[in-house]
Amino acid sequence: MAQNNSLKKIAILQSNYIPWKGYFDIINSVDEFVIYDEMQYTRRDWRNRNIIKTKGGLKWLTIPVEVKGRYNQKICETKVANNIWPEKHWEAIRHNYNNALYFSKYSKVFEQTFHKCLDLDHLSDINRLFINTINSLLKIHTNISDSTKYRIEGERNEKIISICKQAGADVYVTGMAARAYIDEKLFRKESVALSWIDYSGYPEYNQGYQNFEEKVSIIDLIFNTGEKAPDYMNSF
Repeated sequence: MAQNNSLKKIAILQSNYIPWKGYFDIINSVDEFVIYDEMQYTRRDWRNRNIIKTKGGLKWLTIPVEVKGRYNQKICETKVANNIWPEKHWEAIRHNYNNALYFSKYSKVFEQTFHKCLDLDHLSDINRLFINTINSLLKIHTNISDSTKYRIEGERNEKIISICKQAGADVYVTGMAARAYIDEKLFRKESVALSWIDYSGYPEYNQGYQNFEEKVSIIDLIFNTGEKAPDYMNSF
């Protein structure tokens, strides 16, 4: 974890499917990362899909989920629609990354992880499985917890602050996009400092196919750079 002071840092985010490197930079920047899947599931978002790079351009990998008539369901309540998708996703990854420098080194662990998904019915459990697997590969040791362990009260800002205070956190770490809804005065009043993650300045790496693409799943970074992946992130 890239910090060396005594202040406890926390981040609170919804789970994403095989997230991009910025997601793991947030995890690596805090002492506790809270998966907040009690939030409402949103369609066409990062919860059940992400992007890989292919010879023909960017490709979405999307987990089919049950959404019909479930407009207000939470992320943690969202179920997968079938168990065909793991094989399809792995085949797409294998086909497009088979020639990546470190594919052979890491292919087995990802193949096994996709196989484990056959026994999982809920999107949150699938996302958590991949997050834990990737944290292990990157040697990220941050404590991962679930928002259900906390008593969440109030509106949007109050909910975040309530988790921070119950967790004993001094600093709330979040991305710049959160400035649109974060009430900085309220955080100051509750003695919770804010720290903003900067996603700029990522170095490029040797990536398959033409034109470097930054905002793809972190599996792209792992298959192309192997154990040097942290060198291309900002939190290490």
